[in-house]
Amino acid sequence: MKTLKLITLLALAASLGGHAQEQSTPAQWTLEACVEYAMDNNISIKQSRLEQETADISKSEAIGNYLPSFNTSASNTWNSGLTQNVTTGVLENQVVRNFSLNATSGITLFDGLRNLKTFQRAKLEQLASKYSLQLMKDDIALFVANAYLQILVNKQQLQVLVEQNKVTKDQIELTRKTVEAGTAPEGDLLEIEATDADEEQQIIVAENNLKISKINLAQTLLLDDYQTFDIADDEYDIPLTDILSKTPEEIIEKSKSERFEVKVAEQSVELAEKDIQIAKSQLYPSLDGFVNYNTRETDREIGPGFGQVGFIEQLWRNDGLTYGLQVQIPVFNGLATRNQIKRAEVAAKRAEFQLDQAELDLEANVYQAYVDAQGAAKAYEAAKKAVASQQLAFEYAQQRFEVGVSNAFELSQSKFRLTNAENRLINAKYDYIFNLKVLELYFGIRVVDY
Repeated sequence: MKTLKLITLLALAASLGGHAQEQSTPAQWTLEACVEYAMDNNISIKQSRLEQETADISKSEAIGNYLPSFNTSASNTWNSGLTQNVTTGVLENQVVRNFSLNATSGITLFDGLRNLKTFQRAKLEQLASKYSLQLMKDDIALFVANAYLQILVNKQQLQVLVEQNKVTKDQIELTRKTVEAGTAPEGDLLEIEATDADEEQQIIVAENNLKISKINLAQTLLLDDYQTFDIADDEYDIPLTDILSKTPEEIIEKSKSERFEVKVAEQSVELAEKDIQIAKSQLYPSLDGFVNYNTRETDREIGPGFGQVGFIEQLWRNDGLTYGLQVQIPVFNGLATRNQIKRAEVAAKRAEFQLDQAELDLEANVYQAYVDAQGAAKAYEAAKKAVASQQLAFEYAQQRFEVGVSNAFELSQSKFRLTNAENRLINAKYDYIFNLKVLELYFGIRVVDY
């Protein structure tokens, strides 16, 4: 299979490695089971979920910026040598112990709306990570569907070869009898036996192709036991869909609201614009409120009756409260803020270009998928006609051979052409199915529900 999968699917190959966690698995996998398992175990999807968690943390931090800060500290120190007597104020050689307790709370009253813009950015980041996760899920589902359909192709091609080889073996027995009866030359028998040997070799190659395609899907799903992996023998017919009755322009318009490539790019633009606003907020003054409580105690404090004052009493007598407002006015910081704003503006322009490119890519991909689906439909219809024609030709060649009008070589060639036609039909059928699924995905119809 070709077309868009080569663009979409190859980009995912690097993420399909490692081992999945153990969980119950079916004996034979349906397409729905494969996609569901990939949604839970694919590494790229897990990484996208981590991005969502990071966005949630950013939002929590933005909310925390609105809350007041509160910090406490305590210290106990000893001073030895020439130290001021806290009672007389005279410097004395002594050892003094001092204890202090401090509590401070502050709150931002105005910061150029930086906290508001940061909170808005965090919500945009959450939405962007959600879109990125959905985009990753769609791409992984398409990748799994392609690998699944390839197994079906290989299974059916193997089945065709086996069925055709049965016909060949029946012809060998029939020809052997006619050779022994002297009504056919021995060369006919040798020709059919050579065809049988060639078909057996093709069967071995087809069996290997089937095994490899199963291993590829199992490894894509991160299964450890991929040697016994197999899919359900479901027959997939051409889906009933009217997607090709719609114009590419209709599909493009719908894809802009259903697909996530453009949505992710749009969120990147909004994030970049919000970064500009956050950078500009540093040009404004900031206003903070604060309150501080402080108290102390020492082992040298003497009361009015010349007695040592107790610990708790000293804390009550020596406490104090400080509160006020603090204004910071940015004047000059080596053009750091101005350059940060310019850097954010450049990033915003880059995000706008990326959005334009995402829209162009989406349109190009839809047109490509549309043309591929139309071509696959024509190829499928042509392949069906070719099989019907080759089947009639083979039956005619078989009849001619049985009455001795043609030889075994002509019969073998006719059967060879029939086998090739049937294999091309299988390829054309599943290529058509896949291209329809790609086109439907752009219209918002997913491969399977997840």
